[in-house]
Amino acid sequence: MARLRPAVPTARWIAAGIVILAAAFVAAAPVSQPQGATALRVVSYNIKHGRGMDDAVNLERTAAVVRPLQPDVVGLQEVDDKATRSGGVDQAEAMGKLLGMHHAFGKFMDYQGGAYGMAILSRHPIVRSESVMLPRGNEPRVALVVHVRLPDGRTIAVVNVHFDWVNDDGFRFAQAETLAKFLDGLTVPFVLIGDFNDVPDSRTLALFRARATEARKPAGQSFTFSSTAPEREIDYVFYAPATVFAAGEVRVIDERVASDHRPVFAVLTQK
Repeated sequence: MARLRPAVPTARWIAAGIVILAAAFVAAAPVSQPQGATALRVVSYNIKHGRGMDDAVNLERTAAVVRPLQPDVVGLQEVDDKATRSGGVDQAEAMGKLLGMHHAFGKFMDYQGGAYGMAILSRHPIVRSESVMLPRGNEPRVALVVHVRLPDGRTIAVVNVHFDWVNDDGFRFAQAETLAKFLDGLTVPFVLIGDFNDVPDSRTLALFRARATEARKPAGQSFTFSSTAPEREIDYVFYAPATVFAAGEVRVIDERVASDHRPVFAVLTQK
């Protein structure tokens, strides 16, 4: 969840509709030995700009949560780019270096001398990156989309989201509708990950269940927020089409210090 206010008022964003921005930043980092082409190991993690429950900003600790999962793709929410509160660090680039992965950053808004948004990390090459502008809610929002080339030569889209957090779901549902229209236009298989800020029986989640398959978490072990006293499931992994992927292992990682969310891990078998 995010409850930020920009340090400096931002310009008015374009209202509902899809506008593709060429503003997401992509860079390559040394890549570890890839996993086999038959499985895609996926992580979604709201990292709260690396600020743990002890109030310390520590990206090395954040990376240490993710590293043992040996991910191929990581969607990070609440990521800073050179903001004062996180020490002026380009956090997408830093996480990419710490994990030996390519990285892309999508900006929500200017913040504290830098920017605030989200990131995607990939073990495999990122061949294209774009931001899909979503209707503005309590804060500006985009969905970050990268196209990744897999070892077998196929290309997939990885879509990372962080919808509005307020209790009234009006803003959140409008953002979800805009993204759903974008997904309908994709011509490659996709993996959709992120902090949806909504519960399983919501109309927001119903939009995506109509278009993709959820990598379902084990019964009784699905809560992702808060990390210290989990009581809600608001972070998810989806994939489509089912003719390309199937979910294998899915679990919520029991990590209570590095962030206020728990990460979601899923292994998607490629058919």
